[in-house]
Amino acid sequence: MANGQWFPPDWPDRIRALTEGTLTPVTPRRAATVMLLKDTPRGPVVHMLRRRASMAFAGGAYAYPGGGVDRRDDEHHIRWAGPTRAWWAERLGGDETSAQAVVCAAVRETFEEAGVLLAGRTPDTVISDTTGDEWEADRAALVARDFSFAEFLDRRGLILRSDLLGAWARWITPEFETRRYDTWFFVAALPEGQRTRNASTEADHTVWIHPAEAAASYDKGELLMMPPTIATLRELTAYGTAVDALAASPARDLTPVLAKARLENGEVVLSWPGHDEFTRHIPTGGASA
Repeated sequence: MANGQWFPPDWPDRIRALTEGTLTPVTPRRAATVMLLKDTPRGPVVHMLRRRASMAFAGGAYAYPGGGVDRRDDEHHIRWAGPTRAWWAERLGGDETSAQAVVCAAVRETFEEAGVLLAGRTPDTVISDTTGDEWEADRAALVARDFSFAEFLDRRGLILRSDLLGAWARWITPEFETRRYDTWFFVAALPEGQRTRNASTEADHTVWIHPAEAAASYDKGELLMMPPTIATLRELTAYGTAVDALAASPARDLTPVLAKARLENGEVVLSWPGHDEFTRHIPTGGASA
């Protein structure tokens, strides 16, 4: 492996089956992930976690806090501050119900996996400390889906701060994968007073790292990442502060990125439109190049 691109061993067979019409794609599940930033004298760093090697999907790869949408967040009215649901629906491409659920997933998963909560008691404040036994009990209950995120906010008297998020990108898991996600990537700044912790049972290590350093480690094959992760890391290197990145988010193109596979000159060519560095050439007989 020349770099750290995550590439499961069963992909070539599944890609060939897809191109031959013998594989039916799985419907992707809606998901959200958050690139959490904090400023340092040397520029912003991003919070990343390493997925446990035992995980069926992307085991050993570095990623951001994130996960699937809870359908209950489609149904319940969330206490909300910042851009309206209608604004988010237009930004994310969908209806207001779906937009609320995706934004909720971003905020909920950041709390579940990193212990960071983008919510406050008023529309212009944010919680400054989420440590302690009571917070941990609520976090664990959210992970177990004992109650919805809306119920959690109501229990705590909190308002979701959608203005603390910026939509950054949208990637859809390739059609040949067994687990597929339609994932919106968001950017956010670590709220003052809060701190991250490894609260995820899916991760065995977390790190704050400069995007350029993480990208360099990927290039050397030292850090394993999926294409959406390294692509967004490279994009973050252009910004000198977390505020700069957030300010740039409204202009970001959210056209979904979906890998394509085609047969060409006796091999399968796997590519991600607009991201040539991830192109793979897979001989029809086996190994990838």
